Amino acid sequence: MSRRFLRMGVFVFSVLLDLDGTIVDSAPGIIGSYQHALRCMGLPCPPASELTWVVGPPSRRSFAKFVGPDHDLEEAVQLYRSHYEANGLFDCAVYPGMREAIAALAAMPVRLFVCTSKPFGFAERIIEHVGLAHPFERIYGADLEGRFDDKGILIDHIISVEQIDPHRTVMIGDRASDMLAASRHGIAAIGALWGYGDADELAEARATSVCPSPDDLLAHVGDVMRASADARR
Repeated sequence: MSRRFLRMGVFVFSVLLDLDGTIVDSAPGIIGSYQHALRCMGLPCPPASELTWVVGPPSRRSFAKFVGPDHDLEEAVQLYRSHYEANGLFDCAVYPGMREAIAALAAMPVRLFVCTSKPFGFAERIIEHVGLAHPFERIYGADLEGRFDDKGILIDHIISVEQIDPHRTVMIGDRASDMLAASRHGIAAIGALWGYGDADELAEARATSVCPSPDDLLAHVGDVMRASADARR
């Protein structure tokens, strides 16, 4: 269905989907590129098992925890991005059941958007690479200068551009930052337990609900949609 019909109100509910840790398991490429940057700068390099927390947050914020005053934060970010683009971008896989969940959401129908802290160009290439571009109306991500590193600001941008109703919208993501960014705008948030955040992290960040697997996602979104409809009666 075209955007003309979307503007006419045929689709009244919107779903914002995080990318890393929600649609795709991208840890190998991301973590490997962090390790590369740290080694190049002569900084301590933790093992991969201790770096899962870097999957999802903006790279500048993560590198700030490694880089002290004697090193250049922007150099670390550029080393990471160069290695990631060349070696890690497609080192990812769609989570089992997520293709089916996205197809089911698209059939409801709802407006589907990718909402990620990953730079837009990287996110677009990954979505196209894994064959999931068609269900999404648009992909939203950070820019290389960090203008949308704060996901709350990114969501505000999506609300403005797409004219979506926050009370008829749900954010789906695996980290506290996803839940907190949504709550800033009165948007319901579903925590994805198949990603990198655990139940405690998501609950403490005020997740509306916590979903155990992609197979359960449609039911959780349906609950949010019914609650939204009931609130308007």
